[in-house]
Amino acid sequence: MSTQTEPSFFLKHEFAIRRIHSLLGVVPIGLYMCVHLTTNASLMAGPGAFQRMVNQIHSLGPALPVVEWGFIFLPLLFHAFIGIWIAMTGESNTDRYKYTANRRYRFQRITGYIAFIYITMHVFHLHGWFHFGPWLDYIATPLGMAQFKPYNAASSLAHAMDGVFWPAFYLVGVLSCVYHFANGLWTAGITWGLWVSPAAQKRASMLCGGIGLLVGIISITAWVGALTVDPKEARIVEDRMYEAGLESGAVFDDPHKRSAPEAVESEEAETDADASAADEAAASDEKTAEPETPAAE
Repeated sequence: MSTQTEPSFFLKHEFAIRRIHSLLGVVPIGLYMCVHLTTNASLMAGPGAFQRMVNQIHSLGPALPVVEWGFIFLPLLFHAFIGIWIAMTGESNTDRYKYTANRRYRFQRITGYIAFIYITMHVFHLHGWFHFGPWLDYIATPLGMAQFKPYNAASSLAHAMDGVFWPAFYLVGVLSCVYHFANGLWTAGITWGLWVSPAAQKRASMLCGGIGLLVGIISITAWVGALTVDPKEARIVEDRMYEAGLESGAVFDDPHKRSAPEAVESEEAETDADASAADEAAASDEKTAEPETPAAE
């Protein structure tokens, strides 16, 4: 009597799962990444331009978490876990067959792992993953996460990118995502039968490479913008826009979406104290430099 092992759920539905995985990598994940990077690149036009785009996103109010989880995070998690399963069950043969396509497949796996780690930390570092108060107050914020404040978009992003580690982490991570998307776009076309012949695949390779180059330039622009913005000047613009938004009803009053005012007041107090000390020192120097009037004989 023969005993056959029942195939797993993934193997039984592998055809459909792979196609869903491929489709989600392009829409909505790839499309969202392009929009997200373009939004961040608007920093180069100034903190006001960036803040306007962020305000438009957060004008969804309570519906925003539903949109994020329904159209971004859940598809992303599905794509990530299925991608890890595909990468772990697949075999790389670049040692035996050093073809360009084989190398690209290997880089696709490597950048997939990097992208998974990067996106997990990126969302936690800037957004905290969940928007409800107790999670932010007692878990994310004490760990130094959830650094991004939507109503102080540019200034909070600039503070989050302080140091050496985070800028390097973001540069490696975002470029890995760009490669993974561009090469995945090419493989998705093969999966869905859009380019089958060698000639069509060659043309598609050039097209996807061009898309990857363009998105890479946008991502580096966003990265440079985050590193070069002046947080103090940005905070002035953001606060002005926030007050105007409250009056017009364009923004919602949510303390979790703003940087702590006491931190700003402390910085301003320190600045005022430094300015006062400098004025006193200058006055003292002027007094010392005044020539003494000779006494009348």
